[in-house]
Amino acid sequence: MDHGNCRLNGGGGGGESQAGGSRGSESSSYGMITLEDLESFSEDQLSDSGNGSLEEEGEMMEDEDQNDQLLNYWQTVGRGHRVDVPRDMAEPIQQITSNNNGSHPRETVPYTFISCKEKCGIVLYEKRHYEKANWACITVKEDTYEQSICYGFMRIMRYICQQNSLGRYLGMTIPIVTVVHTDETHATLSQTVTIAYYLPADHQAQPPQPHDTEIVIEQWPATIVYTRPFTGATNETTIISEINALAEVLDSPGICDSDSFIVAGYTNPAAANRQNEIWFLERP
Repeated sequence: MDHGNCRLNGGGGGGESQAGGSRGSESSSYGMITLEDLESFSEDQLSDSGNGSLEEEGEMMEDEDQNDQLLNYWQTVGRGHRVDVPRDMAEPIQQITSNNNGSHPRETVPYTFISCKEKCGIVLYEKRHYEKANWACITVKEDTYEQSICYGFMRIMRYICQQNSLGRYLGMTIPIVTVVHTDETHATLSQTVTIAYYLPADHQAQPPQPHDTEIVIEQWPATIVYTRPFTGATNETTIISEINALAEVLDSPGICDSDSFIVAGYTNPAAANRQNEIWFLERP
């Protein structure tokens, strides 16, 4: 495993956030806005009519009202994490919403299943092989872990939506992964995190370049991953707990990195039983 690489040491830039966000881990008291929260809004509701008739101008005003409602919702949830969602996030929110109705299905990061360990019919962990691939990464350090996640994802979201060298929506992939770091005893989680977005297959050969200079395109090497699923919140407490739980069931935990781990998120963090994974990465 390449220790100069974004997924291990947060090599995605300086990490001073410039704009608010609301995606990522949540505190125990608040739900978190994600792409899935926007699926109830149809593309028709958000599309421009464009010919200037009185009727269609009224529809456009309704569209603007809908966009304001979306932005207000993000801002409300963001406040629960002490995160400011700026008004210039309205367009990326609208873009993801209007592209979230089947025309751009989410693409899953590909991997090869190797094996799994079970006990009493319960999967304790799964071993997978991920091929080398390009990821867009940004490293952020804020006052809290939740703030770091939120601000980092908002900047990745801008890149996905339009702030890239192609000037268009790139498509959503899952999971969105967060590289986290702990102390030697796995008791404390660093506030510095790296948010990473897997480039869709159509963009792997020639990744669109980000306008944000702190987002970098990293080619992650092929890696063996040991992964354990968990549901519910992804905050400092639960992540530390899941890291220790996976370490306890691994046959040879010493073959994996001991201070850098990945939290992979697949579903809406506001859902009661949302799906996450903790990943341990095998040393090369």
